[in-house]
Amino acid sequence: MATLDALRIALRQQIPSEASTKALSDNKYQHGFDLFLHHNGWSNYREFVIPKLSQLLQSQFVSRKEVSVLEVGPGPKSVFGYLPNFMRQEITSYTAYEPNHLFAEKLKAWLHPTKETSPFPSLCTSSINIEPFTQETVVHEKQQIILFCHSLYGVSSKDQVVRHALDMLSEESEEDVGQVQRCVTWALKHRFCLTVVGGGHSGHCRWRNVVSVDMGAFNQVHIVRKTGGSNEGHPLVVAGTGCKTGDIIQAAQSEGLTVPLGARPSVGSGLWLQGGIGHLLRPHGLACDAIVGAVLVSVESGQVLCVGEVPYEHQPIDAIRPNNEDDLLWSLKGAGNNFGIITSVTFNAYPARSFLVKDWLIRLKDEEQAKDILQKFATTLARPLDRESSVDAYLYYVNTQLMLGVTLFQSMETTTGKGHFPTTPESFIQIIGESDCTKTVDAVGLFDTEMYMSLMHGGHGGGKTAAFKRCVFLKDIEHINITKILLTAINSRPSAMCYFHLLHGGWPVQEVASDVTAFGCRDWDFACVVTGVWPREDDDSATARATVRWVYDVVEALLPVSQGVYGADLGPDPRDAILATKAFGPNLRKLVKMKQIFDPHGVLTYACPLLKDMLSQKMVVLVTGEHGAGKDYCANVWAAAVKGHGYSTTVIGIGDVTKREYASQRGADSERLLGDRVYKEQHREALAAFFNQQLEHRPHLAEEHFVESVRGANVDVLFITGMREEAPVANLWHLVSDVRLVDIHVNASHKTRGLRRQIFTNGHSISHGNFNCTETLVSNYRPNFVFDNDIASDDQVQAFAKHSLFPFLGNDLRRLAGMVPSVPDFPRPGIKFRHVLEICQQKGGYKLCASLFTQHFADDWRKVDAIVSCDVGGHIFAASLVLEVNARSSLVRLPGKLPPPTISAEKSPSHVSFHVNGVKVEGIEMRADTLRKGARVVVIDDVLATGNTLLSMLELLNRAGINMEDISVMVVAEFPIHRGRQRLRQGGFGRVGIQSLLVFDGE
Repeated sequence: MATLDALRIALRQQIPSEASTKALSDNKYQHGFDLFLHHNGWSNYREFVIPKLSQLLQSQFVSRKEVSVLEVGPGPKSVFGYLPNFMRQEITSYTAYEPNHLFAEKLKAWLHPTKETSPFPSLCTSSINIEPFTQETVVHEKQQIILFCHSLYGVSSKDQVVRHALDMLSEESEEDVGQVQRCVTWALKHRFCLTVVGGGHSGHCRWRNVVSVDMGAFNQVHIVRKTGGSNEGHPLVVAGTGCKTGDIIQAAQSEGLTVPLGARPSVGSGLWLQGGIGHLLRPHGLACDAIVGAVLVSVESGQVLCVGEVPYEHQPIDAIRPNNEDDLLWSLKGAGNNFGIITSVTFNAYPARSFLVKDWLIRLKDEEQAKDILQKFATTLARPLDRESSVDAYLYYVNTQLMLGVTLFQSMETTTGKGHFPTTPESFIQIIGESDCTKTVDAVGLFDTEMYMSLMHGGHGGGKTAAFKRCVFLKDIEHINITKILLTAINSRPSAMCYFHLLHGGWPVQEVASDVTAFGCRDWDFACVVTGVWPREDDDSATARATVRWVYDVVEALLPVSQGVYGADLGPDPRDAILATKAFGPNLRKLVKMKQIFDPHGVLTYACPLLKDMLSQKMVVLVTGEHGAGKDYCANVWAAAVKGHGYSTTVIGIGDVTKREYASQRGADSERLLGDRVYKEQHREALAAFFNQQLEHRPHLAEEHFVESVRGANVDVLFITGMREEAPVANLWHLVSDVRLVDIHVNASHKTRGLRRQIFTNGHSISHGNFNCTETLVSNYRPNFVFDNDIASDDQVQAFAKHSLFPFLGNDLRRLAGMVPSVPDFPRPGIKFRHVLEICQQKGGYKLCASLFTQHFADDWRKVDAIVSCDVGGHIFAASLVLEVNARSSLVRLPGKLPPPTISAEKSPSHVSFHVNGVKVEGIEMRADTLRKGARVVVIDDVLATGNTLLSMLELLNRAGINMEDISVMVVAEFPIHRGRQRLRQGGFGRVGIQSLLVFDGE
């Protein structure tokens, strides 16, 4: 991806070598300026520049009675003279640097024509300097406003000149939270975005034409030994977000304490707030796990907020505690730079530690040895280590020699002044020998022990190199597919200095549940930092761009085998969007909701993306089946599998609301009704009677409970058990048309179900009514999936989830949905038309759609005799699928398009055709000899809305002798609000299997 800088360089290279580089004379410059004004130049100033400048400067003039202005290159007249009158009256000092003597003389005459007509009525002092403004220019007075008007023509080192000008700006007298509030208020008022520079900064902190809030003034570190609340007697560290990691560690070290922060001293607050992975991770956890409180400025209101445990003396006087304090603190611990501008963070502190650091540099003969060493490193060296130890690895090249660097960190508390470091584990000596280098350091000295800073390629520190990094979390790196990706990638590096850094995590990270903090990626052994490095002089070169591409390509290859992505590196780059969906594990949906609450105006747009478009469509899985079939058991196993895949999920019973109401009115134990099967069986008949009694007064109670259950669960995948509706997807989907609704019918033999019921009732057979228990596979309905749970093992239940449910959660469906644009007010006002056929006009759309049809088909393509399609939409998508699965095609056409003999059926207009052309019944037909009786067919269409087209096609196939059980329907997009499935079922085709790739809400 080319950058703007690269484009600028390329354009400069197009300038002919013989082009004149001689500076223009004052006369020629004036002629050029006049030519500019006589064309569109003045209208551009009048219609855009002057109004925009007035808007930008308004707050400066409103907040001051006297304003000093420095203008660089004003020309013959100052643009300040065109500002509104109330602004010009506030200008009391005007200084200009104009190197063109013709312009300077005209500027003097314009500035002082007469006292009555002066452009600045309150002007007290003025100075017109006929010279260029350079980095050596001395201005004795501080200025409120500095304006670079007609560029920096003829000036070299423009960036240094701008920095020099910044030093001339007057500074506020105080550095406090109020300044941050004013920045936020300004951004909200003018609908601008902000970035935050906290201590150190990544590339996402500074963007051209975006205001950055520099938190450098908030650089104090306070050690608090005693405080109230839950941390009574526990030492705390209160750190301003202008501090760097090294500042905090050094301050804590002086008090015999430490905080588990990152591995580099120059890194700022973005690290702590988005995770914080360092060498204290194993004894004390992530940096965000140590956060107990914070002070921040809300980007929703501009108010100062205090959340969590903040010592009283460090709470601003005007700070308030928000009603959603717990949610906000939860969000700050792993995604903190998205929800406000934090001014200070309160950490739990721990006793200071000393570290014994040992390095090994291992020459690898070939890839086979590399695979062997990496496997032993993961299983024999890293996995058995205790909590006081960690081991990192580096995979890199020195010229043509593949190297593996290993660093062992062993630590102990230093408060007692006693004890010894453990000896090197025998497994290390046996596999990689004695260490090449050993150091003993404290937490401050630990920063200098990173191998990539000193031992690799002569050291990457000192600003000699530039780097681009992305980090993925890996588990079981000994697996051959992971080691193969790493070795293949390092061999294809575009720069000699690229490397992989494996930082040790493991069970100390995993022991914190994924939903305790916003940092939801917990199940990993190593954080793999994919690092592209190039010499600093190669910035913006082809090598630098190729190295960045290499990093993204490697991460893309690792994603399928990863446990998530580290969000601290991610920003608004489009290539980060897919990575951000993997950065928060099962917490993504909740965080997107929190983003809409805490940053509704998008002030902090340049942080790690948290956009609604990143979410997979919410999926609701209805688990049905006869009593004793194992619905609850299967639902819980499937939910665990989905959660392990990085998505939030929960299992609820559709009757839970009724059980709570029954317990409240009848005096039963609600908790036992929900969790004790034996107790629930004892109340089953009474519960059924209670529910039926409620139905008499509220006939739509079941639908109400269903909608309440779906809307009340803020998860990616919701499993609902206990549904009594005989065809739930066909009859209920229109009530929640914005989610994907699928049902799984769990089967078990009568004998198995009887045995399970007796187990649940301690061997006693209890008869039961029909309350949330007896769901039978009715004759006129085919569920989306059927699972045989007669003798299924846990592995088989999990395998079913992987095969049937996981495809709905993949990124490919989101990509396909992104190819379907919305067209407002078509075919009539108020309708948002989804142009599904646009997929065919997108690069890769055909192939992606065919691939998804192939992957999602619930049956076996090898058993399919033909693919049937009708209309343009069906024919287009069927054509690519026929090639994908090597099947036979059967076309359904309008009457008169096919030679006899044919079979025909009437066809009502589709939903869109009806609104465009009105009511017009037409026919469709197919060749009578195309399909044999009893053939198995798949019908392909672009859209399922009202179901008119598909109903006609199914009637046609029925007349051709095709059994309903042998027909499957697959559509690209479905609009559940139109109840198309219900119409097909009412037409007698409920046993036809229907699948849709995309689901759209609305008409």
